[in-house]
Amino acid sequence: MNDFKELLGKNIEIEISGKNFYSGILVDSGLDIIVLFVGRTGAFLYIPVVHIQQMKEAKQEEDTIYYEPPSEKPLETNSPVVSFRGILNNARGRFVEVYVTGNKSVHGYLTSIMNDHFVFYSPIYKTLFISMNHVKWLIPYPENATPYSLSNESLPVNPTNIPLARSFEEQCKKLERQLVVIDGGDSSEKIGFLEKVLNKKLTLITADREKVFRNLEHVKTIHLP
Repeated sequence: MNDFKELLGKNIEIEISGKNFYSGILVDSGLDIIVLFVGRTGAFLYIPVVHIQQMKEAKQEEDTIYYEPPSEKPLETNSPVVSFRGILNNARGRFVEVYVTGNKSVHGYLTSIMNDHFVFYSPIYKTLFISMNHVKWLIPYPENATPYSLSNESLPVNPTNIPLARSFEEQCKKLERQLVVIDGGDSSEKIGFLEKVLNKKLTLITADREKVFRNLEHVKTIHLP
């Protein structure tokens, strides 16, 4: 159990990995995750504890507007103690926003939860495999809302025929000998032909025919273009 119970119900300021700062009301604190209500946007942020750099009670300012959180959270679980895996299971099939890296998040829904990663369908990137270790936060969409206001017909229920594996490394192996995009392609050295996956290393051949070795521990997402 984490040690944030004394901050429950209070306005807090939080810094997570990547120098990202958020503020809101701490509405739940569990085994490995906290739930932050950001009144200004009405969003609930589900933040894994492993990425919390620091947290403190916010200073009370006279002109600050505080918003009362709803009595029910959008992702409730049957367990009395909230957990990251429990939240992921509860979010399956529901539209969410997930932030893992850089200056952009992905929008869509979870289709499968594996041992250390999950399968995510995005209208933009199609099927993504996302490492659980790198998820900074997850925000559920409001009821009856869809990404980009797309119709449900544009968002298939079973979007992939790629065989699934229990581990992220084994999942990457199933993409060998194909063109892949790593971490959303934020660098030209993260787009290329996946030659081999072995001993937690990926061998990628870029468009410039350069062979790049990547540490799998630092791969956040991978998908086929």
